[in-house]
Amino acid sequence: MRSTFSGLNTMVRGVFSNQLSLDTVGHNITNASTEGYSRQSVNLAATRGQNVSSLYGDVIVGTGVDSVSIQRARNIYADKQFWSETAQQQYYKTCQTNYDKVEAIFNDSDKTGILNSMEEFYKAWQDLSANASTDSNRVAVIEKGNVFTDKLKTATQQMQSQINAQYDDMSSTLTKINDITNQLTKLNQNIMSTEATGASANDLRDKRDLLVDELSGYMNLNVYEDDNGMYTVVSNGVSMINGINRLTLEMSTPIANSTYGINDYSIQIKESGIAYIPTDGSLKAQLDTIAEDKSYIDKMADMAGFMLTTFNNMHQQGAGIDGSDSSLGKADGPTFGINFFGDNNTVYTWDSDTHSVVATEMQNGTVKRSLAYTESTANGVTTRRPSVKIDGTVAAKTNLDGVNIINALSINTAIAATGGTSLIAARSFTVTQNTDANGAYLDTYSVTANGPKDGTNAVNMSSLFNLEKSNVKTTADISFNGTAISNDKRAIDNISLNAYYNSMMSQLGSDSESVDDKADAQDDLINQIVSWRSSTSGVDWNEELTNMIMFQQGYSACSRCLTTMDEMLDKLINSTGMVGR
Repeated sequence: MRSTFSGLNTMVRGVFSNQLSLDTVGHNITNASTEGYSRQSVNLAATRGQNVSSLYGDVIVGTGVDSVSIQRARNIYADKQFWSETAQQQYYKTCQTNYDKVEAIFNDSDKTGILNSMEEFYKAWQDLSANASTDSNRVAVIEKGNVFTDKLKTATQQMQSQINAQYDDMSSTLTKINDITNQLTKLNQNIMSTEATGASANDLRDKRDLLVDELSGYMNLNVYEDDNGMYTVVSNGVSMINGINRLTLEMSTPIANSTYGINDYSIQIKESGIAYIPTDGSLKAQLDTIAEDKSYIDKMADMAGFMLTTFNNMHQQGAGIDGSDSSLGKADGPTFGINFFGDNNTVYTWDSDTHSVVATEMQNGTVKRSLAYTESTANGVTTRRPSVKIDGTVAAKTNLDGVNIINALSINTAIAATGGTSLIAARSFTVTQNTDANGAYLDTYSVTANGPKDGTNAVNMSSLFNLEKSNVKTTADISFNGTAISNDKRAIDNISLNAYYNSMMSQLGSDSESVDDKADAQDDLINQIVSWRSSTSGVDWNEELTNMIMFQQGYSACSRCLTTMDEMLDKLINSTGMVGR
């Protein structure tokens, strides 16, 4: 016969189980707004039944319920998807931030950017071409040229500052990553120790998953859980966390980069010194945006290189105004064959193989500029072109790239000096047949400059802003130490300067818009995944209130049964044997 006290034990188990369930419901409700919290529930299981003999044989009578465990409501598949897509989301967001800053640097909407300064420089040459002898027009060319070069240099400096800021952000990111991995190893240890005693570590697990959520924004992750409940976190094949062990990321020592005038850095694993290369997340975006920012410095260097080579070459083909066309020169040197930009004693040429400006500096006092002409005959017609020859003893030859090209871009000091405006070569040369005293033509020819108001060469120079290479006209041939300076090799290829800059800005706008679209799409995807996760782990107020009522009623029912059984026992104990008395 089954003991009466067995029923008491059954009801006590019911009271305890309903009480624990109510406590868990209260825990859920109070943490409904806690970030990273996962809804918890009590796992209940029927206890082993008891064999009881009866007139009809043995029967099994239930003995109640027991609380097996308290479990989290967690969808590991949703978690893995969230970690993967968060890395991609933060990649796009970091790129967005960089594009916003780059667009601010090249902002031409307020008429103070590079485009406006270039247009003003172009207009100054146009005005000069209308009347080359007007001094105000010549001064304007110098002033607008200075503004143009200043804008290029300012934008370059801002891009350098942006790159340095990105490296600073990267260093801060690594500090955060190391702090997170340190916390994760401690949580791994605590979770293993707690669960080894049979206790629940749900809240510790929530904290750990929340840290993984944060870490996934910095880098791509693959997360694995071992039999002890500890996480192994792998990023791009590197085990950042393995149980209670972790790796530390750090910035390398500075790597001087003269091309961009900055110090570069790489990411390396402190424990091994091996380079770490992220494949996603904001850390990858920081590396990519640094490379992107360098490309804009390269493009501005191309513009500066074009001015030092092609633009200078066109300037060398013309003549300034010296008041004496008989000698085409002042006492201290001729007003032709000189640079508008750069050093007066340096010849600048473009090397397409190395994508650099070759600066050939000549010794002071050895530079000699002279005029001649070349003949060519085609279909019985002889054409004579002016030729400007530059000779001198080479002192040094330097390949300029990146910011070094931009830094070299400045108005020729001889032109910028007081009275130097007369050296601006707006006029073009003409080959004319000589005559004798009686006006009869001789078999000799001379190269002369057109009249002081002639602006033909200024027209040709202004055309460089808007005409592609095939439509640009040259008026003279240039040679240096007997070698012709080619007009075919250009830093901006075949397009015009204006088209090159607009193409650069168009690409910037297109890339920025593309990243915005990808970021918006990724945000939508993340929102869907968050809803997916929340449907499993989120606290539903209505559901918890329903559970609270159910467990409350269960608690009350078990308590009532307990009271009833207590009354039965009291009757049995105190009334047994009292019949007939």
